[in-house]
Amino acid sequence: MVIPLGDSRCRCAWAAHSDLMCAYHDTEWGVPVHDDRTLFEFLILEGAQAGLSWSTILRKRAAYRVAFDNFDAQRIARYNARKLADLLANPGIVRNRLKIAAAVSNARAFLAVQEQHSSFDAFIWSFVDNQPRQNAWDSLQQVPAQTAESDAMSKALKRLGFTFVGSTICYAFMQAVGMVNDHSSDCFRWRECGAGK
Repeated sequence: MVIPLGDSRCRCAWAAHSDLMCAYHDTEWGVPVHDDRTLFEFLILEGAQAGLSWSTILRKRAAYRVAFDNFDAQRIARYNARKLADLLANPGIVRNRLKIAAAVSNARAFLAVQEQHSSFDAFIWSFVDNQPRQNAWDSLQQVPAQTAESDAMSKALKRLGFTFVGSTICYAFMQAVGMVNDHSSDCFRWRECGAGK
């Protein structure tokens, strides 16, 4: 990994795997997101990641944005069999039939949540009382794979028709969109993402 000359800042250990992971860590991971389109993007990408590494998904993210109409849920909800076949043939994304089908059914469920709750943001952030959880982990080993909040979120999403939303996927989503701050306490991003404010 290439860190800019003179950049001696401490980072979470996982960020050292590649330049792409480092950039994602430094600019996105753990930053509170309240934009519905971006929340939907992360929900779909976290589901696509199941059984794979996040670095694999990050490398494919640009191709996902093209293939899935920049995560426009209205358009994805209308995908037909021909579009699904095109996606299954697209080498730029994870070509898993169940995950691709989940993106379409999740788009429909997402739109229903927006209609019922005025926004997906309002619904999803309610699982942390609209306030990011500020953790203070000393090491990656302390970070949980799921929590009571991710369990509740998973159950609620499944009831609403979402798939690929197990508790572990939900917790990874929560970390990505800043619902929890799981940067290690010695990482320079921990304080920047809200701890100690």
